[in-house]
Amino acid sequence: MSGKTMTMNSPMKATSLRHLLQALRAIVWRELLKFSHQRSRLISALVRPLLWLAVFAAGFRNVFGVSIVEPYDTYVPYDVYIAPGLVGMVLLFNGMQSSLAMVYDREMGLMRLLLTAPLPRWWVLACKLSATAMLSLVQAVAFVIVAYLLGTELPLLGPHTAMLLLATACGAFMLGAVGLLLSVHIKQLENFAGTMNFVIFPMYFMSTALYPLWKLEESGANWVYQIARFNPFTHAVEWIRFACYGKDAGISPCVVLATLAVCFGFACWGYDPQRGFGALAKRGGGGPA
Repeated sequence: MSGKTMTMNSPMKATSLRHLLQALRAIVWRELLKFSHQRSRLISALVRPLLWLAVFAAGFRNVFGVSIVEPYDTYVPYDVYIAPGLVGMVLLFNGMQSSLAMVYDREMGLMRLLLTAPLPRWWVLACKLSATAMLSLVQAVAFVIVAYLLGTELPLLGPHTAMLLLATACGAFMLGAVGLLLSVHIKQLENFAGTMNFVIFPMYFMSTALYPLWKLEESGANWVYQIARFNPFTHAVEWIRFACYGKDAGISPCVVLATLAVCFGFACWGYDPQRGFGALAKRGGGGPA
């Protein structure tokens, strides 16, 4: 009897795994296909960091000195220092834009259909998160290519490439999870701009994307320095920066992965209509899905 049960369970598990992988492929392919028809989205994603690189970095190249601190072995020009931060900017904006797409799909009823599919809800959200991270990586690679053509010298190719890709991918997943969690709370598209202003700009400007921590401490901006120290985006940028040179990023990987797990966990809880934020929203008139 037990042999028959094991024989029956094996095909069921194989079928279940095949369905999960089909859902992942379908959702990721849908997002990539939609992105391929939105060339303006790629252009707008590249304009912001390239403006910083071509204009601000050129203006501050000889004014803003970057001391010899880890992971650098010598003085570096400003454009080299901010390049990992600008990669982080690409990941951050796409992660937040995915939140906007989730809100739009929810208003159009697409998310409701997707979440009622005969699949675990967490897996559906994980597929959406994977699609967001994939798009973030595509845009980050496009930015790096253009930055290289503009003359920014970065140690991108070499023995540390795999470490750099891992750091960038984990940063993309973390910021995508933050956007996923935000989409639980944003009920209408009209509220999106205000919410993003309280997330994107503080996360970006109160981090090490544009200036090192010692500069903040040296300038006396202690409260900004403390916020930047605990900002998850800081740790995502630092992980990418240290990975460029194959050096240990300290606690940054742990912070990034912990933030990813916490945000994704709360997002799954929030998109469950029986509990969490979804249940509370339904009592007030309309859940997130």
